[in-house]
Amino acid sequence: MAKTIFITGAATGLGKGTAIGLAKKGHRVIAPVEINAQVTSLREDASAAGVELEVFKMDIRNPEDRSQMAEYDFDIFVANAAINEGGPLGEVPMSIFRDIFEVNVFSTLETAQIAARKFVQKGEGKIIFMSSMAGIMTSPYSGLYAASKHAIEAMAKTMQKELEQFDVKVATINPGPFATGFNDRAVEAKWKWFNEEIHYSPADEMKEIDKGMANQFDPQEMIDKMVEVIPLDSHKFRTVYPPKTEEQMKEQERESWEKEI
Repeated sequence: MAKTIFITGAATGLGKGTAIGLAKKGHRVIAPVEINAQVTSLREDASAAGVELEVFKMDIRNPEDRSQMAEYDFDIFVANAAINEGGPLGEVPMSIFRDIFEVNVFSTLETAQIAARKFVQKGEGKIIFMSSMAGIMTSPYSGLYAASKHAIEAMAKTMQKELEQFDVKVATINPGPFATGFNDRAVEAKWKWFNEEIHYSPADEMKEIDKGMANQFDPQEMIDKMVEVIPLDSHKFRTVYPPKTEEQMKEQERESWEKEI
């Protein structure tokens, strides 16, 4: 059965691929983007793929932009919009950390609240938070993003319990490392402010970890999984992909229980 699906942050990466993929499956897809220039490019990409998306500018940080959600009726809301930046958590400029939380946590929750009110009134609906492997795992120099996604996990688990009585479903999707450019831009960003003469974190160690960006998965695999899961009426609360990432997440959780400091 075809669904109407509202997915934020649809201009690039997994969001764009999933929006187009869902439309190819016959779903009506409402696909807002952050800035006006992305409206044209996403419409062109959708047209080239032989589908039609409802595309408009909706920066989730902007209250006037967010208010546009009230104009649409939809069955599923996917809170996908997010930003990422790396760097040592003990030295990052707080303005950067605040920006990440403003988008990934506060503004994301504000959009989810709009969807929740709609779904409670309808007596049905589903909210999917795009989390990450970083919602459960942590690693050096990626703590900014991980902290925001840990918050997403807490929000999703809480809202799942609160909204269940209204027949509103809540779930997460937790991708592993996929080569969309999102992660690459994040590791590059810290070098704009990090100064080896001022900061104590070892630059050589950070550069060595950055090389790990070469080991990312094909994003089409994750897009296919999201296109499969998002429209389903029933599935697990947490969808992690690929399976290797799920095992890594579970293993780190086990280690945390046993770790001594």
